[in-house]
Order: sequence, then C-alpha cells, then structure tokens
Amino acid sequence: MNSTPTPAPTPRFDLIGIVTSDLAASLAFYRRLGLEFPAGAETQPHVEAELPGGLRLAFDTEETVSSFVEDWTPPTSAGRIGLAFHCGTADGVDAVHAELVDAGYKSELAPWDAPWGQRYAVVLDPDGNGVDLFAPLVPAEAAAE
Repeated sequence: MNSTPTPAPTPRFDLIGIVTSDLAASLAFYRRLGLEFPAGAETQPHVEAELPGGLRLAFDTEETVSSFVEDWTPPTSAGRIGLAFHCGTADGVDAVHAELVDAGYKSELAPWDAPWGQRYAVVLDPDGNGVDLFAPLVPAEAAAE
C-alpha cells in the first residue's frame, strides 16, 4: 500500500465573479467597455466573457447565488472589487467617461490628472461597483524619448 500523499495542485487565478441585480443592465454597461458576451446572454443565470490572457469575467444573477448560498442577501453598500480599463490615452479617458455618463451611468470621479502620472476617472456600474478608467498622461513613446 502506497502511503505517499498525492500533492495538491497549484491553484491558477482564472475568474473574477460579480453578482448583479440586473444582468441585462450590467452586460450593457460592460459591452460599452469592449467586453463581448454571447447573444441572448441577458436571459441566462450565469454569463462569462473571455479576457486577455485567458482570464474570465463572470456575472451571476442574485437569484442564482441565492439558489446555492443559504440565507444569502445582496450587500447594501458598494462592493470591494475594483475593475480598471485602460483607455489608451488621456483623451481616451475623457471620451469613455463622457460616453458612459451620457448613457446615464453615474460618475463617481470626473477625469483628472492624478499625481501618479495617469488621467483617471471612476464610473459606477449598475450595481454600484467602481470601474476605473485610466491612461498614462504621457504616451509611452513620448516617455521613452
């Protein structure tokens, strides 16, 4: 009899999950930021988008989570997750921020020049999660000169 324990596999970070109160509204918001979801995803209980590098962003409805987590209730304040989208340029930050605010999403922080060298803004997704928009103040090719 072999008594050598089987080594545990090394975990690999694979997925970021968000619980949403309105899946259609969340998918519309994140589609505006370039994420792709399958057609008809708005009616599903669980939806995923592939991200660069093989990472996935998943959305579950509140009903889905409450179906397997006994006594689960939605949080009553903003989440502790932060998602950040690189907008290419400082002007890109302003443009994406304006497009989202014009579409009815709430700005938590208007675009500004942060002391760490980025144009930076924050817009809230439909569930109140802060979504950062950023880009270097100086393009990479100009910084290299």
